[in-house]
Amino acid sequence: MTNESQEKLTLLSWRLPRRRYLWALSLAAALYGGVLFDRMVLMAGMPRGAEREFVLFTQAWNIIQRHYVDRSALAATNLTRGAIQGMTDALGDTGHTTYLNPQARRHADSAMRAKFSGIGVEVQMKNRQAVIVAALDGSPAWRAGLRAGDLILEVDGQGVTGMPLGELRDLITGPSGEPVRLSVLDPVNGRQQFTIVRASIKVADVTWRMLPGTKAAHLRVAMFSDGVGKEARKALLAMQKEGAKGVILDLRNDPGGAVEEAVAVASEFLSGGNVFLERDAQGKITPEPVIAGGVATNLPLVVLINGGSASASEIVAGAMRDAHRAVLVGTNTFGTGTVLQNFPLADGSSLLLAVAEWLTPSGRSFWHKGIKPDAAVASSTNSPPLRPDDAAKFTAETLQDCGDAQLLKALALLSAEF
Repeated sequence: MTNESQEKLTLLSWRLPRRRYLWALSLAAALYGGVLFDRMVLMAGMPRGAEREFVLFTQAWNIIQRHYVDRSALAATNLTRGAIQGMTDALGDTGHTTYLNPQARRHADSAMRAKFSGIGVEVQMKNRQAVIVAALDGSPAWRAGLRAGDLILEVDGQGVTGMPLGELRDLITGPSGEPVRLSVLDPVNGRQQFTIVRASIKVADVTWRMLPGTKAAHLRVAMFSDGVGKEARKALLAMQKEGAKGVILDLRNDPGGAVEEAVAVASEFLSGGNVFLERDAQGKITPEPVIAGGVATNLPLVVLINGGSASASEIVAGAMRDAHRAVLVGTNTFGTGTVLQNFPLADGSSLLLAVAEWLTPSGRSFWHKGIKPDAAVASSTNSPPLRPDDAAKFTAETLQDCGDAQLLKALALLSAEF
């Protein structure tokens, strides 16, 4: 054996044990660190059985922090919020369970108070696509022609496919008076560009008007914000004083809101039974009974629904159908059927988490399926749904040319009841 061979053998014999020794030290350190980490997170309230996943998360975090080349992107806040967003996305409750960063949470709080700054469009993520659920009545989005079912492709030139919902809302909302550019895919007209000026929006949640030349009242609920139940009750009393013999309850493009307001509105039309059933994570079913004392329990009723009817709107529609209280006219609803609970987080953000599922009184689930109408009528592609305030422009004769086929179908069904 030559000296050169001996040197190679000696070096090889020395290197291998050193590598194994270092690996052993690393393994021991990792195990010791893992034990310490396990104890720390368990003390912080981590459920038993999740230790391995938390260690895995920490390992990924550290690898990213040490080795990712774009050091400017390593903001701990962004990584944390991204991880929380990933957890909510993995639950599969698309369009409902969501993570709201601090700005998105403030926007959501304002929306529930029915006054906020933006363009007035409700958006949900479905199959990684940003789907417009509803353009709120009279809002800049509504006036621009955005409709339920349109897909938002870009906001100010930035692609939004697969974007977290909270981040998308941040892009769309902003100070009043500032424009935002949207690239939108309309299923009928193809890709379109919109420049819409943001505004401070006050939604008129409840509006109504007698349809000209008829004894039917058109009652519109645009959103189930705080106080809508009381507003609807006042409207129903007022229309009966004016001689209304029937009601068209218009829930089209109503993205929902507070479940308590849905119960209040539904109870005005029901004399008993349940408004909905609630099934929790353990499978326990709890009924939500009708509130006694409704003022329109005997008035003939038709309910208008479409793909923009979601959440609380679907609760009301399902209650009317199961009680055989009304005919549902329009198109399939959106399919938001889980109970959201708001869990505030330490940095001002929050988790809107589905903690239970809504069922119709007969036990039917509409989560991701929606509610089908009894009378399917497609909406007009040329004009938005007629609002109660719009009816002032028509006479009894011209109303038939209003272009709202769903409303006219509801009126025909209701008139047969008089």
